[in-house]
Amino acid sequence: MTLAQPSKKSQPAPVTVIDKIPEITKEIQDLYLLDEIPWIIGVSWGKDSSTILQLIWNAIAALPAKKRGKKIHVITTDTLVENPIVSAWVRNSMQLLGSAAKEKGMPIEPHLLLPVVQDTFWVNLIGRGYPAPRNQFRWCTPRLKINPANQFIREMVRANGETILVLGTRKAESSRRAATMQKHQAGRIRDRLSPNASLPNSLIYTPIEDWSNNDVWIYLNQCENPWGGNNKDLFSMYRGATADNECPLVVDTSTPSCGDSRFGCWVCTMVTKDKSMEAMIQNDEEKEWMQPLLDIRNELDIQDDHDKRDFRRIWGKVQLFERNKDGQTSVQPVPGPYTKYWREHWLTTVLSAQTQARQTAPEDMRDITLITPDELSEIRRIWLEEKHEFDDSLPRIYQEVTQQTFVDSRPGAGYSLLGSDEWAVLEEICENDAMHLELMAKLLDTERQYRKKSRRVGIYDALEKCFETSSRTQEDAIKNAHFKRDLKNAAGKGDIDKVKQLTLGDVTAEKAAEKPEESKTWADKKFKKQ
Repeated sequence: MTLAQPSKKSQPAPVTVIDKIPEITKEIQDLYLLDEIPWIIGVSWGKDSSTILQLIWNAIAALPAKKRGKKIHVITTDTLVENPIVSAWVRNSMQLLGSAAKEKGMPIEPHLLLPVVQDTFWVNLIGRGYPAPRNQFRWCTPRLKINPANQFIREMVRANGETILVLGTRKAESSRRAATMQKHQAGRIRDRLSPNASLPNSLIYTPIEDWSNNDVWIYLNQCENPWGGNNKDLFSMYRGATADNECPLVVDTSTPSCGDSRFGCWVCTMVTKDKSMEAMIQNDEEKEWMQPLLDIRNELDIQDDHDKRDFRRIWGKVQLFERNKDGQTSVQPVPGPYTKYWREHWLTTVLSAQTQARQTAPEDMRDITLITPDELSEIRRIWLEEKHEFDDSLPRIYQEVTQQTFVDSRPGAGYSLLGSDEWAVLEEICENDAMHLELMAKLLDTERQYRKKSRRVGIYDALEKCFETSSRTQEDAIKNAHFKRDLKNAAGKGDIDKVKQLTLGDVTAEKAAEKPEESKTWADKKFKKQ
């Protein structure tokens, strides 16, 4: 007797991301038509944000024209220090999107957002002397990226009461991102919309939150760009930023994805290396002109840059911190901003790289701007008015590097009673004593600034501040900071003998013993006066 063989059933074809498009399209349409709350799509024009923009365009385009009345704002933040290749791609994409939206009657309006000039990277690093960003002092992200976008969103909320922010974030990007998204999902007040913890009255919609890198590339490569862009160019840009110049199709978890390429600010010191720019230069001879930019980034990325920085914080006082290295504890000054020499060095280096790039870059990149005229004007103002460096070195450096005259659009920028000649005389009088030179320059320039005012209220306080910050040598200033720290610690612990020892008779042991609770108050007052 022969047993019957079970019939072989054909296996169903695996579901791909393309099969999910009709479902996502309906979801987008339903959310769009649900209310009058305007949408804001945050895009970087990388693969993820390009995907959500394309999904939303196609979904809204499929609606009848009379139902496409609600405005969709597309915002992109240009930090002014973006990778030049990516920056050119972004600006071209914004132009294509705006033109196509008008031509096809789409309710999509692109906005290129910029940080205010006082917040830009070079104004803070070259102008104020902020050190290259680190995890302990990541001053760049809020100023360059978050603030411009948040300002736009707040204005939309003020005008409309509420807004929906559409983002291309995905859980597969990182475990940290997945955990954050999971946390926000727990607080959802309606289906698919999460609350925005930092911006009240704005909800977050993440249509591709569950997609993988492979899903993103499959969609972009199989679905035509609807506003006239070219997704294969985007793919090529990612491939050019990968060390092996490949973007393989991901078939399992062991296969690397082109999605691992990361684009960002070319000056970024938050990463160990700028692998994307290194790969671009390595993979394409036409991009070798970017090597000076990579050199600047690598020069900025020095962990121990204390020799380039002031021994005082930016407000002029010595601040101490307790450091534990190899089991040894020491109390040291917190290094402050870059010194005048190094701020001028960075300005020279950036202008040199810009000048060289305009001569050696491909024709379509020869108009590149690494540092804008407005930034140069603000840097000059900070050096003159806040740092009292009346030698006014910026126009001289600009002339030496570019062989062009610097034209400052700021009203009254060229007017000054003091200049490079007076600075040279002062340097000679001070005989290479840096602190003496700094004090004299501050006193003279403070008097100059108040001379132009109709009322000189506050001049004595300003002059006193000059003495407080610049009258001691580095050695004496650090010694004084240690004295204040030890005095405050002793007073806080009620160590009367230590207080007496530190103050050398300024307060007697008898007085402290009579009223020990007053010794701390007295020490605090003395601490403030130092």
